[in-house]
Amino acid sequence: MLKYQTILFDLDGTLTEPKEGILNSIEYALHKFDIKVEARADLTAFIGPPLQESFQKYFGFDPEQAWQAIQYYREYFAEQGLFENKVYPGIRELLEKLQTEHVLLAIATSKPTVYTERILEHFQLKKFFHIVIGSNLDGTRVKKGDVIRAVLERISTINTNSIVMVGDREHDIIGAKDNLIDSIGVTYGYGSEAELRAAGAQYIVHSVAQLEKMLL
Repeated sequence: MLKYQTILFDLDGTLTEPKEGILNSIEYALHKFDIKVEARADLTAFIGPPLQESFQKYFGFDPEQAWQAIQYYREYFAEQGLFENKVYPGIRELLEKLQTEHVLLAIATSKPTVYTERILEHFQLKKFFHIVIGSNLDGTRVKKGDVIRAVLERISTINTNSIVMVGDREHDIIGAKDNLIDSIGVTYGYGSEAELRAAGAQYIVHSVAQLEKMLL
């Protein structure tokens, strides 16, 4: 029997490479505030954490400005940005193997559920997941701990020792700890090994191949 019978996956930076769509959406939003980004690469810090948090942290927006920036972000993202994305090599095959092993698979992401479902459908990944939980468009349930809790509430029998969260940022690891489940940090996304280790990840892998070996 596999150690983990229930696996929660983050989306951005874990299953898919979303960089182009997210950065384009951020630039679109910032343009509305007459802010020009000199180093586009700096915006990669936005991938993973809640947008409200990132607009305030990196551009000094107050909560109201950050919320308005999110609305601008969504103008671009909902129409174009969510499809400027690609599935990491090996992920589809991993999900197929886990499905064959009858593992319960779930998505736990800070991205709004409505966008998450569209992305999964577009890339033909939704069929693998029993549960898909993200944030709400009204700005609630954005913290990863709350998202993970919502997933666990959908599972009828919970043996926390058989559940793991897989993600690429500290938010995934901290959210797992808050819910007393194990975590696997992946460094092929947007969090460094140092970030994941400092957050307390039980395991750290550097490729999809290593992740597959650990889960199977």
